[in-house]
Amino acid sequence: MELNENISGLCEELKLSTIKEQYSEISLLAAKENWNYSQYLEELLRIEFNDRIDRSKYTLTKLAGFPAIKTIEQFDYTFTIGVNSKQIEELASLNFVKKHENIIFLGQPGVGKTHLAIALGYKAVLHRYKVRFTSITELISDANKAKREKRYDSFLKNIATASVLIIDEIGYFNMSKEDANHLFQIISCRYEKSSTILTSNLIFSQWAQIFGGDKIVTTAILDRILHHSHVINIQGESYRLKEKKESGIINSDIYKFGVKSSNKMVEKTEVV
Repeated sequence: MELNENISGLCEELKLSTIKEQYSEISLLAAKENWNYSQYLEELLRIEFNDRIDRSKYTLTKLAGFPAIKTIEQFDYTFTIGVNSKQIEELASLNFVKKHENIIFLGQPGVGKTHLAIALGYKAVLHRYKVRFTSITELISDANKAKREKRYDSFLKNIATASVLIIDEIGYFNMSKEDANHLFQIISCRYEKSSTILTSNLIFSQWAQIFGGDKIVTTAILDRILHHSHVINIQGESYRLKEKKESGIINSDIYKFGVKSSNKMVEKTEVV
């Protein structure tokens, strides 16, 4: 009894919670199968390590703030144009995170931009990278609040700590020049230090109109985003409205996202 209490106490001091809970059961198994001391110790360390990994993934997933969990395997490549499965698989290897590269998904609503962004972010979480998901609206709101509360520098430092920052829905509302400057500061503090994944319903030539009409700031933002980046332009119809279209409820032509010839260079651009 005293020996068990000593072991439990030492496990608590060393924060070995899993070993504390399972060492007795593992001891019986070791005796039954005639393990040597090294085998017994290895098994104890293995179960502690695996449990810590699982807890770490759970915590990182919760902190990431994903609106839902999406995976690469769930994505329907047959429904859209412009998504190369081999390219996505390569991105899923997470080399882009190691190289501090960015990813930009372009396309109309419903074609799977956010799905792929979350899927790559979730893959990064499973490899124990710190990820943060946010909409552009939420991000700018947080920046303005931090500015008012005089903790802007702290806000930027916190943003910079994420190995992968996912900024969703760029282009759905117009920003003031101050808002555009916030985004510039966020992109700048992460430039060549970490990876950012962005989704937008607008091609790059239209971004100036949402950034307060400030072409200088827009150019500066795009310059930093596109340097060391992968641009994936997804064309097609809204997947969310697929069933309604098939039932004839919606004339899906109005949802088609075409790219003008002057912007062909954007369709398959990859800047490294």
